[in-house]
Amino acid sequence: MIFLEGDLEKNVFVENSPIHGYGIFAEVAMPEGSKIMVIKGEAINGNECERREDEDGNVYIFWNGDECYIDTAKTDKIKYINHDCDCNCEVLDGDDECLILAAYRDIRPGEELTIDYGYEEIYETCTCKSCA
Repeated sequence: MIFLEGDLEKNVFVENSPIHGYGIFAEVAMPEGSKIMVIKGEAINGNECERREDEDGNVYIFWNGDECYIDTAKTDKIKYINHDCDCNCEVLDGDDECLILAAYRDIRPGEELTIDYGYEEIYETCTCKSCA
């Protein structure tokens, strides 16, 4: 699928979330496997990632392979994606500076977009329908 970064993100909006704080939501139906948005931000290494998490409380960082991370704290939308163990999106490999958010299953208009954060601590405090 050929896509342009700007074309993708227009179908996603930020709104109050029943999961936590704000979330990102689908403006239109999104079929399974469709690319939803490009995840871009500042590329940082593992040491800087740990520093930002520990000292700044930054929780908007995506792992992008060996010692490569993408800090999305200054983005308009992707930083608001919430966790759900029964998520409807997945993060796919992009390149050294980006990842791709894609539909893991069919998504309805107005549905909140979620991913499985995939780190152990999240499961200890998760309140999603699967864990409740």
